[in-house]
Amino acid sequence: MAEFESPHCPECDEAFDFPAPTIGRRDFLRAAGVAAAAVALTGAGVAAADAPPVVAPKKAKPAEDLVRELFATLKDEQKKKVVLPFDHGAAKDKLPTRMGMFNAPINKVRLKDVYTPAQRDLVEKIVKSMSSGEEGYRQISRDGDWDASGAFENTGAMIFGDPTPGNKFAFVFAAHHLTIRCDGDSEPGAAFGGPIYYGHSPNGYKKDNIFNYQTRSVQSAYKALDEKQRDEATVKRGNPGEDYKSVKLRKKGEARPGIAFADLAKDQKTLIEKVMRDLLLPYRKEDVDEVMKIIKETGGMDKIQLAFYPDNSMRDTEPWHFWRLEGPGFVWNYRVLPHVHTFVNISSKLA
Repeated sequence: MAEFESPHCPECDEAFDFPAPTIGRRDFLRAAGVAAAAVALTGAGVAAADAPPVVAPKKAKPAEDLVRELFATLKDEQKKKVVLPFDHGAAKDKLPTRMGMFNAPINKVRLKDVYTPAQRDLVEKIVKSMSSGEEGYRQISRDGDWDASGAFENTGAMIFGDPTPGNKFAFVFAAHHLTIRCDGDSEPGAAFGGPIYYGHSPNGYKKDNIFNYQTRSVQSAYKALDEKQRDEATVKRGNPGEDYKSVKLRKKGEARPGIAFADLAKDQKTLIEKVMRDLLLPYRKEDVDEVMKIIKETGGMDKIQLAFYPDNSMRDTEPWHFWRLEGPGFVWNYRVLPHVHTFVNISSKLA
């Protein structure tokens, strides 16, 4: 795996390199993609017989179609700033730029620097289409503040390649503590089109961190382990880091840290499945389905392992600096302290 670009988190001292009933093992990930719809339907009453007919809302366009719309509106001068070749930046030991994880707009080009108001509205529709509805967008936008970006217009969006039908492309949206993309499967076998990154400035154990529910979810899973299992799940020294190696897929046969899903009891497995659903909750169904497919292709949930990395100033309420889920084609590397940085790489292209 080649090295990612090395952005810097302004809140940190360091720079980091990127590069209910149990749901069936094969189907549980699919639930995350439709969670928002399920919530909306829960408790809905049956319409009265004389009620006016309900007109179904117009189906939203997929993100990729909206990217094509955006591309069609760009003038040549705009393209010079926000459109790059598909494999821009690729070299022998370096991944193309589109596969990087960024902590700010790529090349420092903000939406307000190049896009018209109408185009910015279209970019927002694209990002919403990449989310699992309003709740997913709320989390991705960090309650609309975009973390230190401060406002949507201060985020950035780049297009790599040519999004017209039949061509490879990637739309990469980047802001403070965020890199997400859509690519119409231009990068085969890679969930989300490549590695993604997300975070939030508050301490990951605090309720005002928008991803705190993910931390609480994994805490519940940890509490369900017995003493021997906790010892097996805990990595005694070091941490997985935040450079490109932290999301590098291991070679076949290479040991992975933590306790194996296959070795857990049924009720414990249910809690790990919930952790996985909670991690995937902000993202659209297409991406969740691809994650599910890759996990299945690379050995299933039984190959996933859960590891915890204690903090040097460990307290009962804030026990870990990092925790991670890892399988043959799956890395979800989650830093809780001093605030959330999460690095994700899911691919069927094994090392």
